[in-house]
Amino acid sequence: MMRRTIVRFLSLILIFSFVFCTGCKEPEKKEATPTTKSEGTLIGMSFDSFVIERWTRDRDVFVSKANELGAEVNVQSAGGDVDTQISQIKYFIEIGVDAIVIITADAVRLADVLKEAKNKGIPVICYDRLVMNCNADLYISFNNVTVGKEMAEAICSVVPDGGTIVEIMGPESDNNVPQVMEGFDSVCREHGMKITLKYNCDNWRPELAYDFVNAHFDEVSQADAIMCGNDALAGEAIHALAERGYAGKIFVTGQDGDLEACQRLVEGTQLVTVYKPVEKLARDAAEYAVKLAKGMDLGETNKFFDGTQDIPYIAIEPSGVTRENLDSVIIDSGFHLREEIYKNN
Repeated sequence: MMRRTIVRFLSLILIFSFVFCTGCKEPEKKEATPTTKSEGTLIGMSFDSFVIERWTRDRDVFVSKANELGAEVNVQSAGGDVDTQISQIKYFIEIGVDAIVIITADAVRLADVLKEAKNKGIPVICYDRLVMNCNADLYISFNNVTVGKEMAEAICSVVPDGGTIVEIMGPESDNNVPQVMEGFDSVCREHGMKITLKYNCDNWRPELAYDFVNAHFDEVSQADAIMCGNDALAGEAIHALAERGYAGKIFVTGQDGDLEACQRLVEGTQLVTVYKPVEKLARDAAEYAVKLAKGMDLGETNKFFDGTQDIPYIAIEPSGVTRENLDSVIIDSGFHLREEIYKNN
């Protein structure tokens, strides 16, 4: 009797096991997650920061074009910190990216780590800003000397020869700054313009332009124009002027074609912004980065001396934009929408 009971009990266990496990599958085996880059072309892209409005546009266009060409892009931002950017480049070297695109936070201090990358066979592209003495495989930017000339010519068209100008630029660690100043000063000298004050804003921080104008307002208020190194600096300088009733009374320049700068052109508080077709720069840079990543030839380029040697250089021409040609340059190109630019009018 006992034996029969045990057999019946075991049979019930088997039945229940069958019922509850019907449809169960053996757990799938998972592959180990690789610690290096995935298959295919991988580009490491490190931005100084996204403080400047245009950088998000550069990033999006570059990534989109690279993806279209079959490449993946690992985007990093250093938040304006050079040591962080050095760490990011070391990370790119560690995972073995196929190319590095750098928007540098410092024109000098990144040279050694980029040389490390090149020694590992990783091509380096300096995007918009040059890293000196690193023997980059490509420097692609705008013609920064022309940027400066466009600003100066706009001022000289409305200020009589011998006028006074205050200069508020970005950091000296950005190699674009002396290039822009070269163009700006060359035109100013031709017209006998006098530079009464000069200031460099660390890490392109816009609030420093605001502080500078306030701290030196007695001298600034006597100037005919303020040359600001980009539209973000121009915006804060104009903010300081507006608080004292001087907005529109002193001519102010900028560059980048930021939306707010275009709005200020319409309002009459900013004289000029230098438009730089960043979509073209980003698309072209993505194409060259993929070429270099695949070991292909760049084709014909110009040359630029990086402090040690001549390196391949691609320069894209900018355009000065005032209230008069705002519609034809900015709106007709699709850079900003009409309703956005004129929304305050």
